[in-house]
Amino acid sequence: MGAGHTHRLYRHGHSPVHALPPHTKLAAAFLFVVVVVSTPRTAMWSFALYAVLLAHVTHLARVPATLLLGRLLIEVPFVAFAVLMPFVAEGERVQVLGLSLSVSGLWGAWNVLAKGTLGVAASVLLAATTELRALVLGLQRLKLPPVLVQIASFMIRYGEVITDEMRRMRIARASRGFEARGVRHWGVLAKSAGALFIRSYERGERVHLAMVSRGYSPAATRRGGAPGTMPVIDEVTASRAQWSYALALPCAALVICLLGWFL
Repeated sequence: MGAGHTHRLYRHGHSPVHALPPHTKLAAAFLFVVVVVSTPRTAMWSFALYAVLLAHVTHLARVPATLLLGRLLIEVPFVAFAVLMPFVAEGERVQVLGLSLSVSGLWGAWNVLAKGTLGVAASVLLAATTELRALVLGLQRLKLPPVLVQIASFMIRYGEVITDEMRRMRIARASRGFEARGVRHWGVLAKSAGALFIRSYERGERVHLAMVSRGYSPAATRRGGAPGTMPVIDEVTASRAQWSYALALPCAALVICLLGWFL
C-alpha cells in the first residue's frame, strides 16, 4: 500500500520491538497514552515511572537516546505555552524566585509538559520502529473506518509528492542564483507556489494512475458504498505471545496509574 522506500522517521533495525506486528504497536501506544492522560497530575512519581518504562522500550528497540531527544523538540511550541501558564492563570499565587506565579497555572504547566512529553515520546518510538506502510496496514487490521485509512494513505503518498516537488524547485532556484532576501522576492515565491500546485496536481494524477494499475478501484465510492481500497498483499497477523509482549507496556502503565489514584 505504499512506496517502495523508507520514510526518514523510520529507523531500520532488528530489535524485538521492530519485529512486532504494526497493529499491536499501534494499540499499545494508544493505550499507553490514554493511561498517561488519565493519571492525576498530583502523582508526580507516576510520570517518572512512565519515563522509565519508555526508556526500557527505547533500549529494547535499540533507538539512540540522542535520536529520541532530538525528535522531542517538536513539542517546543507546547513547552512555550506551558511556561506562560503560571504567569497568566488566575487564582492563588505563590512567590518563586521573586516571581508571582499562579498555583493552578503551575499545576497546569506540569500537566501539559509531563503528559505531552510522554505522549510525544511514545509516538516517536512508534514511528522509529514501524514503517509508514506497515502503520497503514496496521490501521486496516484494527478495523478503523476505511475513510480514515484512505485519508492516512493519501496523506503519506501526496505529502511525499509535494515535498519532492518543493525540493526540486528549491534546487532549481538555487542553481540560478536566487536567494529570497526581502519583499521584492515575494513575487518569485508566489509564482513558485502556483507552479508547485500545478506540478503537484499533475504528479498526483500519475500517482492515482499508478494506484489504479495496482488494483485500486474508487468505483465503490461513486456508487455510495465503501471507499475503494488497495488489495492487501501482506496479511498482517499477530500471535498471542506478540500481543502479550506489546501490551506489557500499557498494562504496566495501568498499574502505575491505579496506584497514582489510590495512594
